[in-house]
Amino acid sequence: MAAPQEKTFSTYNAAQGKHYAQARPDYHPSVYEYILSTHASTGGRLDTLVDVGCGPGNCTRALAPRFAHAYGIDPAPGMIATAKELGGTSASGAPIQYGQGDASTFGKEGELTIADGTVDMIAVGNAAHWFDMRQFWQRAAVLLKSSGSVAIWTTGDMRIHPDSRCSEAIQAVMDAFQAQDLEPYMNEGNRIVRNKYRDLLLPWTVPDHPVAVFPQDKFVRRDWTVDDVTFMTHDNLEINMDLLETVMSTSSPYTRWCEAHPEDVKGENNILRKLRRKVERILQADGVAPGEERIRGLALGAILIVKKA
Repeated sequence: MAAPQEKTFSTYNAAQGKHYAQARPDYHPSVYEYILSTHASTGGRLDTLVDVGCGPGNCTRALAPRFAHAYGIDPAPGMIATAKELGGTSASGAPIQYGQGDASTFGKEGELTIADGTVDMIAVGNAAHWFDMRQFWQRAAVLLKSSGSVAIWTTGDMRIHPDSRCSEAIQAVMDAFQAQDLEPYMNEGNRIVRNKYRDLLLPWTVPDHPVAVFPQDKFVRRDWTVDDVTFMTHDNLEINMDLLETVMSTSSPYTRWCEAHPEDVKGENNILRKLRRKVERILQADGVAPGEERIRGLALGAILIVKKA
């Protein structure tokens, strides 16, 4: 299934890019380790990394210390400005190179030029649902070395941990928030995330023109479960209501809601503030003192690794 081209994050300014970098939780080290170990065990080398849809560079900086050279590419000027400000270095000590570009022409057009056949890993952290995947796979096939990897991952839906206090009641409130408040501002890309990339277009499912250099029998998919080591750094940690609002404010449907309702962004008419109040009432009814409300979140994400022959 093809996703529409992203028009929310791609227009972020520098202030929005900084907020995203600070508010969006990072992935647990086990996620990066799984990606790197699978890449290496299937013949991948550690010379050149390209992070496509890098945003403010969070994933680029996490992976770069394992590669000699690292590039981060994103269409949003605000995201790239933040990434450049935060910097980062690769294993060789060389600075990460960041530049504007899109997922269809990265390394060929835009601010960064990358030679064909020189890339060992293309990383895409929670961004592939915004790509034109037909063009992305064509471009990846040209840039990657033989035995190179495309590592794509997503958080899926954020859930309430079943061991969290009042988990069923709070999950019901969260589900209603998604279905009623956010649904009008969701698009196909958001729905692909909620289905954990099961509908993402892969090289062998591209209509009419499958990309044959990516053999399907080398494909690896790993789904996180409640019993696994956490997917995000905030998973299994108790967070307060301020942090709940902050983390959820980085979602694209919420950003679109803010654009449609600028008069309600601040104050009690804000949909995140209303959600917060509902969660607070549930916990207070269960004996939690006002101001002491905490929940435990959980991301049951998925990693997809596609190998070039």
